[in-house]
Amino acid sequence: MLNRYPLWKNLLIVIVMVLGALYAAPNLYPDDYALQISGTRDIYSTDQKLVDRVEKALKRENLAVKASEVTDKNALIRFNDSEAQLKAKQIVAEMLGDDYVVALNLAPTTPQWLTDIGAGPMKLGLDLRGGVHFLLEVDMSQAVGQRLEVYISEIKTKLRAEVLRYRAVDRDEDGALAVKFAKQDVRDKAQSFIRNEYPEFLVTGEERNGSFYVVVNLKPSTIKDIEDYAIKQNLTTLRNRVNELGVAEPLVQRQGRNRIVVQLPGIQDAAEAKRIIGKTANLQFRLEATPSASRSATEVFNFRSEPSRSATIEKDVIVTGANVSNAQASFDENGLPQVNITLDSKGGQLMSRTTSDAIQRRMAVLFIEHKARTTYETVDGERVAKRTPYVEKKIISLATIQSVLGNSFRITGLDGQGESTELALLLRAGALAAPIYFVEERTVGPSLGAENIAQGITSVKIGFALVLLFMLVYYRVFGLLANIALMINLVMLTAVMSMLSATLTLPGIAGIVLTVGMAVDANVLIFARIKEELANGLPPQSAINSGFERAFTTIFDANITTLIAAIILFSMGTGPVKGFAITLSVGIVTSMFTAIMVTRALVNLTYGGRQIKSLSI
Repeated sequence: MLNRYPLWKNLLIVIVMVLGALYAAPNLYPDDYALQISGTRDIYSTDQKLVDRVEKALKRENLAVKASEVTDKNALIRFNDSEAQLKAKQIVAEMLGDDYVVALNLAPTTPQWLTDIGAGPMKLGLDLRGGVHFLLEVDMSQAVGQRLEVYISEIKTKLRAEVLRYRAVDRDEDGALAVKFAKQDVRDKAQSFIRNEYPEFLVTGEERNGSFYVVVNLKPSTIKDIEDYAIKQNLTTLRNRVNELGVAEPLVQRQGRNRIVVQLPGIQDAAEAKRIIGKTANLQFRLEATPSASRSATEVFNFRSEPSRSATIEKDVIVTGANVSNAQASFDENGLPQVNITLDSKGGQLMSRTTSDAIQRRMAVLFIEHKARTTYETVDGERVAKRTPYVEKKIISLATIQSVLGNSFRITGLDGQGESTELALLLRAGALAAPIYFVEERTVGPSLGAENIAQGITSVKIGFALVLLFMLVYYRVFGLLANIALMINLVMLTAVMSMLSATLTLPGIAGIVLTVGMAVDANVLIFARIKEELANGLPPQSAINSGFERAFTTIFDANITTLIAAIILFSMGTGPVKGFAITLSVGIVTSMFTAIMVTRALVNLTYGGRQIKSLSI
């Protein structure tokens, strides 16, 4: 019998529509404005007592809390609007200090039963919902200083190889390197040697208090190269860290001489992002000092896990985190956390060369963090935050070298699984070439302005309504069925975008509008073909069947060519172009399904399997 789907096909369509409605439903629940509080280390817990303290402080400032909750990693305080959220952040950050990260967040309100089946809302881009904006400043003086420390080790090694005996290699107050010699002729030879070996230096000879010095200053062009490298390396590292967080369509770019802008659209865990992005952690591998080592060649550091315990280690660095090519968190045979390290070829050579002469000696792993203390001052009647940077160096491991180490080894003695996972992530993403500090953190509104976006949404609604009205007036009953299929198409498009965790941007909305037009176009082709068959004298049932079947080839060809264009846009485009291409691609698939199968099913239910003399089309 014409125009009747078998039961299995009708059930398939119903199942797809129900699943589409379920996975599109989370988009009906808007996010709450919230503060997310988490400890900078595992020892700073976020328990109910902390939440109670925060709520009391906010109550004293007449700020209403909508709800609060505590999880294993953080505490979440929800508010009714963004104004209360922003006021609360300043109060809570000042109250908790640097031991906790207080970050602005948008907390989901999706019901648990939807979350349990893996349903979640679409992520919105910065131009629609905004997101988190970080402005970071790169410490250029530290970048130059770290490079000078490397030069000190290299110069010592090369002077020893040339049998040019020096007394000390230190940094002057103005940042220059001063190599001290006992004899003038040795100084002169060393001066000539260093000038030839290091064309990036300005090398001069001086005499101070009866001793002879080679004074080394970096050329201005060299300093600029170091600073440019620091920015580029930090940009690469930050992009890698953001990718580890799984943020869609992030923006990480340079601003001015020493600043970097990071924008994270639609992020759900701003506190975690701030901690990982801002973490300026690095490792240094050094040998433990021997009893005969001079005090000037050694340093004393405390252990991170046992602050009362300390060890004396050599100043010379074997390798650093910059030589790490891969790092994975795991557990040792006793179930304790560890990080498996793989060095690059240069790092492996340096490690092998050093440890071959240091069997049965102990090697320390020094964990270095660049932090900042926050204090608050009153300026013109307003509380202003002031950040003072400082460096914290702690030993996380001191183990005996049992055999020559190469490219691969492991770090133990870490403070819990969370620390081993985070350390592996930071090392895997790459070391920062210089410390970075947060200069500004804020939520970002839509880049095109709320008014423009409201007007855009209004225009979409008007356009959609006019399409529905046209279809209803021109095609009557068939137009009504096409409108139902069109609305189902939007629900399914939203569901697929949500399931893919795609980011919806303003160009993405343009892709949705184009999809609506294409879905209507497919129905128009089908209905025009049906009218043509009726005009040729076919009976109504035959005209319906012929109209759908003969229009299929044209619809399929048109959609396939558009899909190819969308794939090319996605593969060659970036940012908003990719967003448009994704939405268009998904929309093509869903519109094909609804325009052909769903519309046909609705027509079958209305006209199929019975005698009819005319069609309302």
